[in-house]
Amino acid sequence: MTVTTPESRVEPPPVVHAAALLWLCAVAAGAFEATLVVARDLSAFGELLPGLAFRVAVFATAIFLALRLRQGQNWARLTLAVGLGVFGTLSLVVEPVRWLLAGHSVGEALAAADTVGLVFGASRILHLMAVLGAMVLMFQPRANAYFRSA
Repeated sequence: MTVTTPESRVEPPPVVHAAALLWLCAVAAGAFEATLVVARDLSAFGELLPGLAFRVAVFATAIFLALRLRQGQNWARLTLAVGLGVFGTLSLVVEPVRWLLAGHSVGEALAAADTVGLVFGASRILHLMAVLGAMVLMFQPRANAYFRSA
């Protein structure tokens, strides 16, 4: 059995470190978005509670996986890629895509949005960009080599 000591541990390459940070940024954006939804209508808090509990569980899992990603755990990379990279991304874009497919436009959305809606939209865009950026970085050649060696 090989014992890994702090001195023998290989530091992740910059692409893996950046991917982990982007996953943490995505979690922060998701938490911010959830806060905006609750703050918009506090009277509906009871109705929102199950969805919030699910999101907290997803956020906690994503943080755990991002930390394991930095440690070279390939299973964490694959779980993030499938769970949040695929299904999480779909959950971020399905409603806007449905709305656009119903014949609406981005200009229409911007014209109808209030300040909270604009802030939410900006956060959602950052959230999506963080996820997509993390996905790209996790599978760069240096990342692949790091996960093979870990």
